[in-house]
Amino acid sequence: MSPNHSDPSELSPEAQARMAELRHGIDAIDQELLATLNRRAALSLEVGRIKRDSRDIIFKPFREKELLTSLATANPGPLPEEHLRNIYREILSSSRRLQRPQTIVYLGPEGTFSYFAGVEYLGHSAEFQPKPTLHEVFQAVVAREAELGVIPLENSLQGTVGQSLDLFLQFEVHVQAEIYCKISHALLSTASQLADVNTVYSHPQALEQCSTWLRSHLPTARIVPAESTAAAGRRVLEEPNSAAIGHVRMGRMLGLTALARRIEDQPDNWTRFLVIGSLPAGAGNQDKTSILFTLPDKPGALAAVLNLLAREGINMKKLESRPFRGEKWKYVFFVDLECDVSRQEYQQVLADLRDNCHTLRILGSYPSGPYLDVSEG
Repeated sequence: MSPNHSDPSELSPEAQARMAELRHGIDAIDQELLATLNRRAALSLEVGRIKRDSRDIIFKPFREKELLTSLATANPGPLPEEHLRNIYREILSSSRRLQRPQTIVYLGPEGTFSYFAGVEYLGHSAEFQPKPTLHEVFQAVVAREAELGVIPLENSLQGTVGQSLDLFLQFEVHVQAEIYCKISHALLSTASQLADVNTVYSHPQALEQCSTWLRSHLPTARIVPAESTAAAGRRVLEEPNSAAIGHVRMGRMLGLTALARRIEDQPDNWTRFLVIGSLPAGAGNQDKTSILFTLPDKPGALAAVLNLLAREGINMKKLESRPFRGEKWKYVFFVDLECDVSRQEYQQVLADLRDNCHTLRILGSYPSGPYLDVSEG
C-alpha cells in the first residue's frame, strides 16, 4: 500500500483520536446543513405558493448572479470560490423546482453540448427535455410547453450559428441569460483502437473544429455530418468501425470508449449559449441587451445607428447581418449592446433608434454570462 493511502489502523493512537474528533465534527455540521437547507426549502415552497397563479418565469438570472457574487465576495475560505458557486447552483436549481416544476428544452438528444451547458448552469433539479431541432426548441418555448430553452449562438472559432439567429426572426422569444462554455471534443467509438475507425460522425461545427486532427490521424476515414454530437454517438452504437466526435461524458452515457481526447484544433474553444423564454427577464441591473433591427433603404442608414450608439457611449459587443427571409437583398441586423436599455436613462436612446430603424425589436436585457468549463467530466 502506498504511503499516501495508508490504512487508518496504522495511524498513531493520537492521530486516530483526532480523526474520530474531526469526523464527529463533520457529522454535526452536516446535520446543521441539513436543517438549514430544509428551512431554505420551506421558504422556496412558500414563494411558490405565492406565485402559483402568476405567469412569471421562475428563473431570475440577475437575482441569482447577484447572490452568487455576494456569496463569493463574502467567502473567507478555505472553500474555493468555484466549489461554492457549484454548490449554490444546485441549491438554486432545487429552489426553482420547489417553487414550480420547470421544463427546459435543448437541441438533443441527451448528451449534446447544449445539454451539458444547461445542466451546468441551471442545475440537475430542472426537467431537461431534448428536441430534435433548434426550430422545435424555439417552438416549444413560444407555445409554453417549456419555460426555458438553451440554444447555441456562436463559437469562438467557427462564429455564429446562423440558424439560431434566423429563428429569432421567426419566433417571439426573449433572451433570459447567456452562458460561455469551454468545449473539448473526444473521439468516441465501440472500436478498441484508432486504426479500426473508417467513418466519423458529428455535428458540422464539431467536425470543422477537429478538421486538422482528423486529417492527421484519420486521413482515409469518411467524414459524415450528423444532426448533433449526441445523434452521432447513438449512430455509432449501431455501426461497427465508426466513431463520433462529442463530449467525453456523452461517451460514458452511451458506453463508448474515448479513443482520443482533446482533439479540437484550437484548445481555447468556447461556445456562447443563450437561455430563452416566452417572457422578458425580470428586473435588475442587467449588463447586456440584444436587439434586432432592419434599416430603411437609403445611404448612411447603418452609419446613423452606429453613430448614435457611439454618441451615447454604448459599447457594441456584436454586430451581424442576416438575409431577411421573404425579401431579396434585405438584411436584418443582430446586435449585442453593453448596457441595459430597459433602464430609464436609455429611453431617449431607444426612441432615437426607432426613428433611425425601419423596425426594432428588443430581444432581452440580461446579466453577462459566467464562463463554465464543461470540457471534461
